[in-house]
Amino acid sequence: MADTQQVDPKAERRVAKLAKQIGAFSKAHGGAEGQVAYIGERGARIVLVGEDGGWGDLVAPSYEIAEQAVEKSGITVHEAFDGEFAAKVKTGPYEWTRMAGIQVGGPSNG
Repeated sequence: MADTQQVDPKAERRVAKLAKQIGAFSKAHGGAEGQVAYIGERGARIVLVGEDGGWGDLVAPSYEIAEQAVEKSGITVHEAFDGEFAAKVKTGPYEWTRMAGIQVGGPSNG
């Protein structure tokens, strides 16, 4: 029997674009690992951590598209953002200042 699974060209293009972005991040950071998290109606967040400790994220319109993109990119995917994986993230002064500002109510206007 023939495969009758519908293929959505728009979703395929989005998967390919995300996989290309993941690949570029991986190449720029000496390799990468990731984690996919459902973020509700907005879709899914793909968190990327490079071998050099650099990090970033992408948002996919659905969890399925995010999963397909990380699979196509070939990176290692973790179930959760914790433990050894989370410890690979390196933060600098900018991130610490930004996090501290958020915790105390944001930047002051004078």
